[in-house]
Amino acid sequence: MARILIIDDSPTDTRMFSLMLERNGHQVISAGSAEDGLTAAERDRPDLILMDVILPGMNGFQATRALSRAPATQHIPIIIVSTKGMETDRVWGLRQGAKDYVVKPPVEADLLRRINSLVSGGAGPQ
Repeated sequence: MARILIIDDSPTDTRMFSLMLERNGHQVISAGSAEDGLTAAERDRPDLILMDVILPGMNGFQATRALSRAPATQHIPIIIVSTKGMETDRVWGLRQGAKDYVVKPPVEADLLRRINSLVSGGAGPQ
């Protein structure tokens, strides 16, 4: 199916998302920081990125903005998946270029529906 880059500094969350995605036929790449994620996105050109917000160094909002503005990666849809659940966080994430925003822990079926919508060419829920 799709090649998905997970940018999250939590090994537990990365493992949980990886297992869920692989179980549903997706290929997973992961990065533990925004900086490593930017490099991986440019190098591997994933079909979609799952982005945490609270990261060491550059945060997920900054990384989303950088990826959505760079010519090499601006076409890659980003879903922010974060514990930050305020409406202002969601709005800010979408303004940075994310196609969707999901609060952790996500409901598996809902997250997969959102991912599949974006990788199949849909615009996403926003």
